Amino acid sequence: MERQLEDLPRAEIARASWENYGAAILVSDLQEGMDLANKIAPEHFELVVKDPYSWLGQVRNVGAVFLGRYSPEPVGDYFAGPNHVLPTGGTARFYSPLNVDTFMKKVSVIGYSETALKRDARQIAILARSEGLEAHARAVEVRFNRDESRIK
Repeated sequence: MERQLEDLPRAEIARASWENYGAAILVSDLQEGMDLANKIAPEHFELVVKDPYSWLGQVRNVGAVFLGRYSPEPVGDYFAGPNHVLPTGGTARFYSPLNVDTFMKKVSVIGYSETALKRDARQIAILARSEGLEAHARAVEVRFNRDESRIK
């Protein structure tokens, strides 16, 4: 790191970032490193190993993964197609990079049959009541014979 920081035009900023937020973590093997990366959820993750595609399936929580020696992070930021807006601060555990879906409004569509609702009504009512939402439970039950006792 010292050699890299020596002659950077913004060395002072880079040094402060390294000293305040940087880390070098040694792991015993690639699996331990992969598990750690998925816990840390880095913005950028360079998988610089002999066969990066064989490890790709284990990558779960990163903003962007760069495969192999010839896919450094700036390729993704500036040239290969993905964008520069990635989840930071470990948020890759639950959020994706900025993409066209970010700007799309979506609507959920649910279509149940009478048979399906009869099959699942009891479980739905139990879940609704466990949340304290009695009216939700009754909204399911009212669709069937009003003379029958509530589904228990």
